[in-house]
Amino acid sequence: MKVISVVKYLFTIIGLAMLVGAFFAYKNSHDFVVEAIHANGTVVDLISSRSSDSISYRPVVEFKTKEGDLVEFTSSTGSNPPSYSRGDVVEVLYLESYPDKAEINSFFSLWGLSTILGGMGAVFFLVGFLIILFGGLKNKKKKYLLERGYPIKAVFQSVEINGSLSVNGRNPYQIYAQWKKPATNELHLFKSENIWFDPSDYISQEEITVFIEKDKPKNYHVDISFLPKLAS
Repeated sequence: MKVISVVKYLFTIIGLAMLVGAFFAYKNSHDFVVEAIHANGTVVDLISSRSSDSISYRPVVEFKTKEGDLVEFTSSTGSNPPSYSRGDVVEVLYLESYPDKAEINSFFSLWGLSTILGGMGAVFFLVGFLIILFGGLKNKKKKYLLERGYPIKAVFQSVEINGSLSVNGRNPYQIYAQWKKPATNELHLFKSENIWFDPSDYISQEEITVFIEKDKPKNYHVDISFLPKLAS
C-alpha cells in the first residue's frame, strides 16, 4: 500500500534529520563547555512559559564575570514543577566574549536538546529502517521461491480479514488455502500476503498455486498474480 511506502521512507528521513540535529546540538554544547568560564550565580526570578497544554518555569540567573560585570540571563530550559527557587545559588558557564549567552551547569540545560533529538531520532530511524529491511527480505524470499520454489496446488479455503494490521482504519485481506503432503499425509495451511481490496469476487478456481521450498513447506509464497492490480 502506497501509504506504507511513504511512511517507511518518511520515518527514516525524519529519524536521520533528528540524529544529525542531535549531533550538532551535542557538538555545540561540547565546544561551549570546553571554552566556558565557571562562575557562581543566583536565581533572581522565574519566568513562566505557557504551551498549548502546560506551563514551564525558566530561571533567571544573575552572576558576575571575572571582570566584575553583573550579567543576567534566562535559562534556555524550563520545567514544571520548577527545578530552582528564587535565591538558589547555581554554577554558571559563560563565554568571555558573550557572557549574556550563559547557561546553568546542569545536564538538561547543556545536553537536554541533543538527548531528546537523539532518542526520538533513533526511534524514528529504527522504525523506518526495520520496515524497509522487512520489506526487502520479504521481496527477496518471494523472488527466490518464484524462481526456485516447487509449485503445488493448494485447495482454496477462504478469504479472511487481517485484523492485526490497520492503516487509516482499513484492514487488508488474505487468501487461505490448504495442501496435504502426499509423502507424509501432513496438512499444511497457507495464507497469502496482505491484499488491500476484497479478492473474493476474483477467485473462481478451486485451487491456488503455492510455491514452496522443497522439503520445507513452511517456507512458501502464495501466488496471487491472477488477481487484478489495485489502481494507485
